[in-house]
Amino acid sequence: MRCIAVMNQKGGCGKTTSVVSLAGCLAAEGHSVLVIDMDPQAHATLGLGVDPEEVDENLYEVLSEPDGAGAKLDEVITNASQNLDVAPSGVILSALEQKLGAEGARGRTERLAAAIAKLEKRYDFVLIDCPPNVGILTFNALRAAQEVIIPLETSYYSMHGVGKLLETIGLLEDRIGHSLKIRILPTLFDGRTRFAKRALAEIRETYKDLVFDTVIRSNVRLREAAQRGIPIAKLDRRSYGFVDYMSLALEVLYDREEEQQPAKPAAAKPDPIELASAAAKGVVFTFKNPNVNEVQLAGDFNNWIPDQGVETRLGPNGTWEKVVRLGPGVYQYRYFVDGEWQPDPSNPRRVEGPAGGVNSVLIIS
Repeated sequence: MRCIAVMNQKGGCGKTTSVVSLAGCLAAEGHSVLVIDMDPQAHATLGLGVDPEEVDENLYEVLSEPDGAGAKLDEVITNASQNLDVAPSGVILSALEQKLGAEGARGRTERLAAAIAKLEKRYDFVLIDCPPNVGILTFNALRAAQEVIIPLETSYYSMHGVGKLLETIGLLEDRIGHSLKIRILPTLFDGRTRFAKRALAEIRETYKDLVFDTVIRSNVRLREAAQRGIPIAKLDRRSYGFVDYMSLALEVLYDREEEQQPAKPAAAKPDPIELASAAAKGVVFTFKNPNVNEVQLAGDFNNWIPDQGVETRLGPNGTWEKVVRLGPGVYQYRYFVDGEWQPDPSNPRRVEGPAGGVNSVLIIS
């Protein structure tokens, strides 16, 4: 069970949108997901279609009493949609911050971790929406999580508070010996402006490997999804919002797959069945079918123009190799085979394309 806290003390950076959208995309991929709303504003609760005023119990009843004396987390969880549950918040959670801050409150930063450990249902993912401050509720979330995602608006002002946030997380790690994997997610990106492009470049230069390859673009459909109380995966699978958050979901999944793979010897040769491999001249896409006459490659890396900027190499037994120069990132593509579009048959990573049909997804780290 992977537990991921999504946090930033700066409001308006897409924190709750990222929790709800990522949860929806992971659930759409067949993974069981629990969203824990630790923000008294209850926006994640509302974003998943649950009215905080209509639930009998919320996280306050779970976390207000020490040693599991309060309600169990299972008792307050509400189903939001297929594969997706939510542990709701409410304005009363604001009082919990003061109550736990009182001198003598036992295990005040451990309560959420203890509640998650006692869950009867084992989820694939637990996503925690933190409040926009670094207080006891946020420390509970960090103590319960193994990973942290920091949504960061692509602007210069947004970068100022991230250093302090990283220091806070480092302090927690030092004091209680709890290690966290930290990733930064660029959000609210407007690729039409030079300002946003420069800000994104500075974020990548400053934080380097901490930054996701995925960039979340500004998209009105994300706001519409929040207003309707449904994830973007259920509202519009052709929107940029869905494409970006599905790319993030795949990258999150890919990160864990990479960690679980045993290290390969330095001198090992590339696996011949890899769907794409880094070569001296670029990335090699391999398509094998001796019964076709022409294979072309198109993707978001060449404006979906078949074989534009693509080097073609023919191999034995109907093997087509397509070579493209690509840097790190998340890419969507399809083959154009004898005049018909089709996804890569050897690549299981797929999303519905913004213009219809199914695109294959390639992640290069």
